[in-house]
Amino acid sequence: MAKLLSCVLGPRLYKIYRERDSERAPSGVPETPTSVTAPPSSSWDTYYQPRALEKHADSILALASVFWSISYYSSPFAFFYLYRKGYLSLSKVVPFSHYAGTLLLLLAGVACLRGIGRWTNPQYRQFITILEATHRNHSAENKRQLANYNFDFKSWPVDFHWEEPSSRKESRGGPSRQGVALLRPEPLHRGTADTLLNRVKKLPCQITSYLVAHTLGRRMLYPGSVYLLQKALMPVLLQGQARLVEECNGRRAKLLACDGNEIDTMFVDRRGTAEPQGQKLVICCEGNAGFYEVGCISTPLEAGYSVLGWNHPGFAGSTGVPFPQNEANAMDVVVQFAIHRLGFQPQDIIIYAWSIGGFTATWAAMSYPDISAVILDASFDDLVPLALKVMPDSWRGLVTRTVRQHLNLNNAEQLCRYQGPVLLIRRTKDEIITTTVPEDIMSNRGNDLLLKLLQYRYPRVMAEDGLRVVRQWLEASSQLEEASIYSRWEVEEDWCLSVLRSYQAEHGPDFPWSVGEDMDADGRQQLALFLAQKHLHNFEATHCTPLPAQNFQMPWHL
Repeated sequence: MAKLLSCVLGPRLYKIYRERDSERAPSGVPETPTSVTAPPSSSWDTYYQPRALEKHADSILALASVFWSISYYSSPFAFFYLYRKGYLSLSKVVPFSHYAGTLLLLLAGVACLRGIGRWTNPQYRQFITILEATHRNHSAENKRQLANYNFDFKSWPVDFHWEEPSSRKESRGGPSRQGVALLRPEPLHRGTADTLLNRVKKLPCQITSYLVAHTLGRRMLYPGSVYLLQKALMPVLLQGQARLVEECNGRRAKLLACDGNEIDTMFVDRRGTAEPQGQKLVICCEGNAGFYEVGCISTPLEAGYSVLGWNHPGFAGSTGVPFPQNEANAMDVVVQFAIHRLGFQPQDIIIYAWSIGGFTATWAAMSYPDISAVILDASFDDLVPLALKVMPDSWRGLVTRTVRQHLNLNNAEQLCRYQGPVLLIRRTKDEIITTTVPEDIMSNRGNDLLLKLLQYRYPRVMAEDGLRVVRQWLEASSQLEEASIYSRWEVEEDWCLSVLRSYQAEHGPDFPWSVGEDMDADGRQQLALFLAQKHLHNFEATHCTPLPAQNFQMPWHL
């Protein structure tokens, strides 16, 4: 009876992976008392095949879940319609509650029938036995056996806790349960006394901004967090996860962030291979509709690096909602997991981000300054110009206030706090992070990210003359145009390198540098072009085109 109840309440099982020979337990090692026998690889190498009763019950419950999601998103309009028609009176609500209660009882009955179907299936009984054993005893053998299954991630045991590193427990400077530290935007109106009257005046605007951010705004910014989209992508995500586990020997793990969100991660270890890049770990930060199962993780994998992918809060197996604070909390536990559980030193970690993933990448670079390098592909400097692009002009004030207070993705500000090597990849046909049309390459916000970085690091070089010539170089939309502008200014790379190395030897590596202070305009322009060409590479593609492995290069450094 206990096993039947476990089958009723257990998670949905999607796939049973192949048993990998390299992970099988040695024959001479005795099993722990709570270990169970792993499934044979020859007979169960397939998607899990439920019995008819479980299959039909699952279909009914999945349909009910979709209807519930549609009802949730349309509930404001439904309530307004019912109120206008007078259906919200007590005489109408009571019968409706009876219908709802009856429907819930029917669905509970369907769930019990699904449990019976699972109970009659030896594959599911084997799986639930392993899952229960792993929850009782987190032994390496039990976790190894559980990794052969793909199931609802909410039932996966936690593998790493944000407080697990001993340094976190001993230090009071680490993150609290309220979250890690973020850079806060400055007040819109400086010098205004924050009196009670002013607070009351601002209250309607603040309430409106909160509602916009938590309803329409968050879903527009992170469409991958919408349940219906995830439901439609589920077959693709399952295939991508199977590829990572079976072909790349990936290891899935659940991380618990300081805000209580559970973060779904996938680690591919290349340290034992002949690839020298395998000693380096690339942490991948996906876009606003990207998942590690099918996202930018494939680029460093093809290049031979060890890779750690993770899903945003609210994406696939990760819980929560993808607001900036939750995003930073998730990134913090991912980096801690890489250092304290996977055993990589910060100097061996590279942060690679695509699109909106630039926010968490720049936060990690700012918060973990010893990280080896940062690569930002198709990213931007600030969210406000991109948000204004897609909203009516009459909403400018509301959009700016909402972004600054609730969705402040200040990538450039965070990146300027990082002292290490940076590479920006600009898509020359990008249709997402341009503020006009894709053909207008100067409206690409990646340009602004480069200019802000260079102006912070080399303020004397990026004065009026240097800024003008870099802008001309950024107007080039092809390699031929780029090379033409570069050669027109006769940039002497050896001279530029000697100037920078001399300054570094005399003043140290910390930015900002005052190099170029006593230089003529021609010298500053050459140096500005040299630095821009080293920090930004063009890729002739649209926003969502996968980056080829040969374009994944380490940033330049002295």
